Amino acid sequence: ETSLHADLVEMAAAAGKPVVVQKPLALTLEEADRIVAAVERSRVPFTLAWQMRTDPQNIKMKELVTSGALGRIFMVRRRHGLPTQLWKGFEDSWHVNPAYNRDIWADDAAHPADFIYWLLGTPVSVTAELASLLNPKIPNDNGIAIFRYEDGSIAEVSCSFTCVAGENTTEIIGEKGVVIQNYGDVPSANVPRLKGGVGLRWFLQEKGDWTLSDVPEAPDHGVRIRALSSHLAAFFHGQRAPIATAVEGREVLRMILATYESNAKGARVEL
Repeated sequence: ETSLHADLVEMAAAAGKPVVVQKPLALTLEEADRIVAAVERSRVPFTLAWQMRTDPQNIKMKELVTSGALGRIFMVRRRHGLPTQLWKGFEDSWHVNPAYNRDIWADDAAHPADFIYWLLGTPVSVTAELASLLNPKIPNDNGIAIFRYEDGSIAEVSCSFTCVAGENTTEIIGEKGVVIQNYGDVPSANVPRLKGGVGLRWFLQEKGDWTLSDVPEAPDHGVRIRALSSHLAAFFHGQRAPIATAVEGREVLRMILATYESNAKGARVEL
């Protein structure tokens, strides 16, 4: 449970044990600072279990961004969702108990927020609208956050945790091209797909046509989650670097907490 992360990391680090933490890193920045300090003090191997950073299609999209193939990036949009209203007993789980977790937005919007951070770094501001629309026991089940960057580029995280189906997951708009990904989250990956649907493709102006990715598509979202295990095993055996560091987890938490502040104030919040 998220509220226990700081205590458990401190104990594990003091014992010299490698540490893996699920999202989000903590409930507060103070707790996140304790985790960062414990890891730096003990120098134990530490990683966050960011499944989206190990997904082959996401890795390909990052490659297209960082290689410069798309030129300057103007906009990124990441849609992310869950059909939590279909999960029996979810409203009574620790995920929505404030003693253990903030709410479903902080819990699961952390994934696409980290995706944005992984691609573009830390934004300079955020504007957000969060809403509790279906079940009062599952607050902030829908929301949109707009992150602005120093060069003026914009990234959107759009999350619905009352979403039963989907298709388009990611759009990246660059000076020289566009990337489109479909079927990248639970509502889109776990429902029937339209005939001929393509998981990942991009259009580069110099080529003048679409390129269909040869990265295999996951038949369902469970495949993506299970694939994380090999990366964690490699990390435990010292065969790969952390998927994400504690410092990176703190930055993503800072982005998420700023969305709450923006929603409460009804205004842009500087980061």
